[in-house]
Amino acid sequence: MNAKTGLAPYVRILGRGPGRSRSLTLEEAQEAMTLILNGDAAPESIGALLMLLRMKGEQPEELAGFARAARATLPPIPIQPALDWPTYAAGRTRGLPWFLLSAKLVARAGYPVLLHGWNSHQNPAASVRNALSVIGVVKAASVAEAGENLRLSNIAYLPLETLSPALFDLLRLRDVLGLRSCVNTLLRVLNPFAADAAVQGVFHPPYRGLQQDVGRILGQKNLTVLKGGGGEFERHPSKEIALFGLRDGVAFDTSAPAQIDQVQRLAEAPSDPSALAALWGGTLQDDFAEAIVLGTATSALKTLGVADARARIQALWDAR
Repeated sequence: MNAKTGLAPYVRILGRGPGRSRSLTLEEAQEAMTLILNGDAAPESIGALLMLLRMKGEQPEELAGFARAARATLPPIPIQPALDWPTYAAGRTRGLPWFLLSAKLVARAGYPVLLHGWNSHQNPAASVRNALSVIGVVKAASVAEAGENLRLSNIAYLPLETLSPALFDLLRLRDVLGLRSCVNTLLRVLNPFAADAAVQGVFHPPYRGLQQDVGRILGQKNLTVLKGGGGEFERHPSKEIALFGLRDGVAFDTSAPAQIDQVQRLAEAPSDPSALAALWGGTLQDDFAEAIVLGTATSALKTLGVADARARIQALWDAR
């Protein structure tokens, strides 16, 4: 028998049955995730906890507690990012990660952007990691190296397995359980180094409000959440888009009109990662892809509080 039974009280809270079970409080969720990340929970109890949470539905207080516990396990980063940009989408229904060029534009505007994620095992054309070297972004081998990359170029990519091997193991339980868990949402809302501004994508629309609420509980200052390409933070230029988030800690939800009349699926755009470098370098003319990049970058810059974000991004794009 495995002696690691520390999660049992939390599993009981969630699994007592109709009329007796309840959600975890923020403090209980923080305690439970601390046990998991410290290696003090049996694998069976971890699986039970994650699947009970999935059946019940994720609650903002639970995710905020998980995030607090996860942040406490991470090493400090030498340079504080101005913008946190998680990238964890599977990418099965999308094309190239054009939003990486958006992140480069925000970095060119003078704001340190930390990208972190895991999705290289999915659609190769949509893989962020396959595209990094093409556009000149370095995959950091440590948190310290990510900080150095932020210092040198205002942009860094930190793989999840480097950021937190324990969280990476939790995410990979999907391969064992056959279902996503709240860990997928946790990684989007984590903002590991508590940047004042964060952008987050969702695939399922109800998660926009959920992630907004988690940000509020965590004291997030500025946040923008949208249903983006494949679940990434990436604006589709030919659709009206709903925006959720926080400005100076105050919740908002609004919408933004379509940017162009051209109707096109993301997967119909070029699929070779070299197209990212070609668009950036001006040898590829693709109005749809360009609109993705500029619209996404504008939304990110607005999150950082830049009033003339659209004009600033256009100027940076023209001068790239």
